[in-house]
Amino acid sequence: MRLNDLIQFLLSVAPAHLQEDYDNAGLITGHQDMEISGVLVCLDAIESIVDEAILLGCNVIVAHHPIVFRGLKRFNGNNYIERTIIKAIKNDIAIFAIHTNLDNVFISGVNTKIAEKLGLKDTSILCPKGDLTYRSLPVGAGMIGSAKPSMDPIAFLHHLKSSMELKIIKHTAICKEKINKVAICGGSGGFLLNHAKKQGADIFITSDYKYHEYFDADGDIIIADIGHFESEKYTIDLLYDLIINNFSTFATHYTKIVTNPIKYF
Repeated sequence: MRLNDLIQFLLSVAPAHLQEDYDNAGLITGHQDMEISGVLVCLDAIESIVDEAILLGCNVIVAHHPIVFRGLKRFNGNNYIERTIIKAIKNDIAIFAIHTNLDNVFISGVNTKIAEKLGLKDTSILCPKGDLTYRSLPVGAGMIGSAKPSMDPIAFLHHLKSSMELKIIKHTAICKEKINKVAICGGSGGFLLNHAKKQGADIFITSDYKYHEYFDADGDIIIADIGHFESEKYTIDLLYDLIINNFSTFATHYTKIVTNPIKYF
């Protein structure tokens, strides 16, 4: 099985043209004609993940986050990005990233997985990308759905914490009597707050909020920041399932390394 076969399949799920302008999704190291010996699925393709791939005999890493966002001018191993790329190239390991293009699709997308974990119903894209469609469905950022039945806000926060296996939730004041509509965005989704408000969401679940940005809830909505890694960690499940359900000629592994750089004391 050639790497290009796997790449074309993944791009059929989340086409490259759906990624954001700032993104660097796609094949970062390796060649599309290389034969696959094994695949390791992860969120962050950092140096320890390359070590894990070597140990498992995998020559392909499928990651959500691209290890390289901007051009590299030197390869001296002076930072974690350079060390990762050098090790991957030395060991003939391909790194393929499927990032904001996977965020932006409705079927088998990052936010679809979160909605599934939370049991949301009647889901739709929170911020559709104009007239752009894929598989006859709108594509875009975030998702909104219904909590059925509606829940007491504190009960919903307990549900959120349990469903997403969270250690902590940072949230704004409880300003709703019931949680009916739920807006979500895996990763950094603060730019979608007004969309969540306009669509009548009672709570907006995302990550990477700064202190002053919490004031933007302004008594209209509950903001729940669950952490970047925590919001996207089930993307590993999503990618793993997509690959093992469609390819049987090579072994696919789910990383055992927690790459979250944030620790809780």
